[in-house]
Amino acid sequence: MGGQLVMLVREVMSSPVVTVLRTDPVRRAIRVLHRHDITAAPVVDAEGRLAGVVSELDLLRGEFEPDPRASARPVETSAEPPPRHVAEVMTGEVVTVTETTDVTLAIDLMIGKRIKSLPVLRGEEIVGMVSRRDLMAMLARPDEELCQAVRDALSEQYPFGPSWDVAVHDGVAELSGPPHRHADRIADVLARTVPGIVRVRHLR
Repeated sequence: MGGQLVMLVREVMSSPVVTVLRTDPVRRAIRVLHRHDITAAPVVDAEGRLAGVVSELDLLRGEFEPDPRASARPVETSAEPPPRHVAEVMTGEVVTVTETTDVTLAIDLMIGKRIKSLPVLRGEEIVGMVSRRDLMAMLARPDEELCQAVRDALSEQYPFGPSWDVAVHDGVAELSGPPHRHADRIADVLARTVPGIVRVRHLR
């Protein structure tokens, strides 16, 4: 399939998931996102159920006042106190996916809803987050890393199979070895499980 990835959300999502509580102070949530280098996190209630999502932009709201040095005019300050808890700034209507959602559908949701990340659910349990950053990181994997990952997948999952020479060019895995229809099909499937592999070719 011409150079395009075929992938499920579970193969690219970030897990375990980092969450914050509805009742967490905004500054604590800011520290959590900063410490884990993430742009958004699911918000959970006291029972651990999904209650919303909070992003960096949500958390920045109200945390800064205008600096008088930036303007010649007098600066008006807001009479409203800044938000104190995550529940005051989070997004309550959450778009979610499951582990078996096709990545193309997740991308369509991100584009259509103008969001950067999606919580991944298994029933009511939050098992991960998939973000634009996750997808970019997968596509940015160098060929050398992908090549070793394919070799590892073949040796670990098919230890008694034939021996293949493996090369990867621009995400395309090339397997060389004696032809074996059944073994080649298994090797094809295993190589495709490596995130970042576009397609598999068998060279003779």
